[in-house]
Amino acid sequence: MYGRQRIKGFIISLIVSYDTIKDMKPPYEITPTILQYIVSISKHIGEVSALHLHKPPAQLRKSNRIKTIQSSLEIEGNTLSEEQITALLENKRVVAPQKDILEVQNAITVYDRLNELNPLSYKSLLTAHQMLMTGLVPAAGNIRSKSVGIITGSEVRHLAPPAEMVKPLLNDLFDYIKNDPDPLLLKSCVFHYEFEFIHPFTDGNGRMGRLWQTLILKQEYPVFEFLPVESIIRDRQKDYYRALSESDKQGKSTAFIEFMLAVLNDALEKSLSYYNITLTGKDRIEQFKAIIKNELFSRQVYLRNFKEISTATASRDLKEAVDRGILVKSGDKRMTLYKFDGA
Repeated sequence: MYGRQRIKGFIISLIVSYDTIKDMKPPYEITPTILQYIVSISKHIGEVSALHLHKPPAQLRKSNRIKTIQSSLEIEGNTLSEEQITALLENKRVVAPQKDILEVQNAITVYDRLNELNPLSYKSLLTAHQMLMTGLVPAAGNIRSKSVGIITGSEVRHLAPPAEMVKPLLNDLFDYIKNDPDPLLLKSCVFHYEFEFIHPFTDGNGRMGRLWQTLILKQEYPVFEFLPVESIIRDRQKDYYRALSESDKQGKSTAFIEFMLAVLNDALEKSLSYYNITLTGKDRIEQFKAIIKNELFSRQVYLRNFKEISTATASRDLKEAVDRGILVKSGDKRMTLYKFDGA
């Protein structure tokens, strides 16, 4: 059973029983626009794989993480800049409202522990909310116990399902992510929308929904952990809320899926162009270590993984890694082999 079908059964037609509407899929249509974006995103992910850019350069990872935290919190009204967040990461003093500082510190904690969270786990969802909202709301890590709505001026923009329905709806949502055969790209967008519709917490739902979509995507596509998707959403904030609202009115998440796939596509395009310019020898060595692990390899094997570089560049990468104690070299000339030290 699922989503608005259950909510309508509960709110509008109490005579409709749970058994008659259970095990239903979240409502959405797969449009030509959605298919085009999935093809484009899949192509870009293929380019990421070909260039071994699942884990971007260290400096870019740090920069994008800061952009992600700043953008997601700015959407929710936080005033800290990227420079101030960088200062907090470096344990420097920042003059700003204490609430804003705490929001950033909490977000840093969550993103530092992202690999500890299971995107398919209800328990992990509560753990993430607790980390994200500790000190900001009284019941951090707990689903709401009261009815809530989003009000803009005198207009009720969104009326969330009753509190007693939140946990069953979340369980259904996790079941959908685990078991539905549709592409993960599509399901991550559906999850994001349905999570905002359910509005499971008293506060922090926006930042949690965006975080969880990233978590879902990175289980299959690691590059999404480091893409500044939030900054694109921030730049298109009106369109973001418009897509949510349009999906609410239509009773299906199609409009929101189209919006979010466009955002993911643009994030990949921007990052790919940046990677091609800034990848360094240290970055290549770090990425190759994740590929080759503890196996012996030659310069030719290294070159096959980085076809865009010359033989001289490959030799320089390997020599610098040996000099830094990262690689252990054996043999001589054409018989030279390498192995990562301690791998």
